[in-house]
Amino acid sequence: MAILETKKLVKTFDGFRALDELDLSVPKGAVYGLVGPNGAGKTTLIRHLAGILRPDSGEVLLDGSPVYENTEAKRRMAVIPDDVFYYTQASTADMMKFYKGVWSNFDVDRYEKLREAFTLDDKKPVRTLSKGMQKQAAFWLALSLRPEVLILDEPVDGLDPVMRRQVWSLVLADVAENGTTVLVSSHNLRELEDVCDHVGIMNRGKNLLERSLSELQDNVAKILIALPEGTELPKDLEMLHESATGRLRTLILRGRPEQLTDRLQILEPLFMDAVPLSLEEIFIYELGGADYAVKNILL
Repeated sequence: MAILETKKLVKTFDGFRALDELDLSVPKGAVYGLVGPNGAGKTTLIRHLAGILRPDSGEVLLDGSPVYENTEAKRRMAVIPDDVFYYTQASTADMMKFYKGVWSNFDVDRYEKLREAFTLDDKKPVRTLSKGMQKQAAFWLALSLRPEVLILDEPVDGLDPVMRRQVWSLVLADVAENGTTVLVSSHNLRELEDVCDHVGIMNRGKNLLERSLSELQDNVAKILIALPEGTELPKDLEMLHESATGRLRTLILRGRPEQLTDRLQILEPLFMDAVPLSLEEIFIYELGGADYAVKNILL
């Protein structure tokens, strides 16, 4: 069951369609990874999900109710944008008092308990802190809200490896214990692979596909194969990419790995192995295979 969704969402800026009838469905209690190239529309989408931007057309819904100009819906969410905003002279403690006055569900006891997790002096003005420490302050405050939905845009950018692990541990504990729903947009696909159970791949304002991570990995196969000389591959394979090093060929195929290897076995390969694809590889090949891969350009 989806808790957060968009239906045919459209947003245009100066004639450019940043969101193009975008459909998104985030299941309740899921950790949903939103990935896409620069300019795909991810940040514009997040601003709509947070109720900051008004859609030109289409819907943005939380539990079936529109988010825009809906105070009750916004109180159920917390958002950490890529560039975190604080009042000029405000400290983390000042922002805590501000949040407490705006959100009735702000948990002061949890704020005090989380003090142990974050290495911050909450009396210092946030603007004097490093980017990584500002992100820590943002997580400290957001997690103290105990939101039903947590929306994150490049959330751990600037954090050191130890603090990254600490933050994800706290977020995933909320998911497990309280059923919190998390939508996270990030270019760090290796990290998303460790924390997400659902993935949406955006490009040019559209959601190209949206599946559970396990289903996504089960429907694209990376097969290393060496065939006897003169043996041809079946013509009807759905090939996303092919490369070769000597006689060893790397095939990226759409389909279930076990079914594909069973089918290729009749070719009596000299060698064959199915290798799991990373989320980064799936992202590259879903966006156009070799056309999106790194190009070797000689100047």
